Amino acid sequence: MPIVLFYIRIIVHTTVVTLDAEVCGQALMMRYDQLWDVVIVGGGPAGLSAALILGRSRRTVALIDEGKPRNSVTKQAHGYLTRDGIAPAEFRHAAHEELARYDSVWRVEDIVTKVVKEQNSFVAGTCGGSNLYSRNIIIAAGVKDSLPPWQGMAQVYGKSVFLCPYCDGWELRDEPLAVFGNGNNIYAFTRKIYGWSKELIVFTDGPAKLNEKQKLALQIRQIGLEEGEIDQLQHSADGQLTHVVMRDGRSVARTGGFLLDSNERQATNMPESLGIGRTAAGHYETDHHGQTEVRGLYIIGDARTIFSGLIGAANDGYIVGEIINNDLLEQEWKKSGLH
Repeated sequence: MPIVLFYIRIIVHTTVVTLDAEVCGQALMMRYDQLWDVVIVGGGPAGLSAALILGRSRRTVALIDEGKPRNSVTKQAHGYLTRDGIAPAEFRHAAHEELARYDSVWRVEDIVTKVVKEQNSFVAGTCGGSNLYSRNIIIAAGVKDSLPPWQGMAQVYGKSVFLCPYCDGWELRDEPLAVFGNGNNIYAFTRKIYGWSKELIVFTDGPAKLNEKQKLALQIRQIGLEEGEIDQLQHSADGQLTHVVMRDGRSVARTGGFLLDSNERQATNMPESLGIGRTAAGHYETDHHGQTEVRGLYIIGDARTIFSGLIGAANDGYIVGEIINNDLLEQEWKKSGLH
């Protein structure tokens, strides 16, 4: 019998996005005791792509998502073939419509607060009071950004200051840009941005961690280096960067920029509660396809790589969907041969 596709929006009376159960507030309570083939935690491109492949493989899937995607701050997403320049909300809407075709896929807006391993299955508990039981679980919850504390940063982020030049470099090509960041990777990052614009100033918000050879290389290419502390980012009403204002009062005109990193942190520590460690870079420990040392537990998308981009995250979901389905097929084949 096919599983009915439900669309249930859980109303959580709090603005806090942490996965701590104590802040879940009063929510609609429900319980769904079916043993699912897969529960997916997170409805970004990785989780949605996995749900699509598994739904097309006739697998029962419960996709749980809090409805607050990381890329919601930006107007357009780029680099996804046939969808280049699509608005993130439009992308999600199209994905939800596609998933609605598959009657074994169940999608709900809620927050998963815990995941427990019980022998050969998992139990995912949610803010809304659900306990979802599954053979496999995919963590695709992504990461949360922690932006520099400069005034105006939140207003320009995703509008005219970005993380990924492959995602947004074309739109800022040949413009006078700021490169924000410091540390061991700032030189390599600046070299990368140089491919999109030669009018660069590197803002390190303090003494630059560059050696003399690297500083000379920037100087030869007429790339500015500003080591003063940043006070604020001035911008237009629609988030267009206009000036970088330093603590000493100087104002440097720039029309856009790229941020070396946003001090990303994992959106959930649930894999750690299941014994999954992290690498030095903050990634959860998995193989190249997201499989962890806990059988049936997969981590994909930004939760696995910190930043994978739209198409990279979707590819993660496609691959892990195929891996899980093949594993289930193998189990079913062996079982069907028993008499």
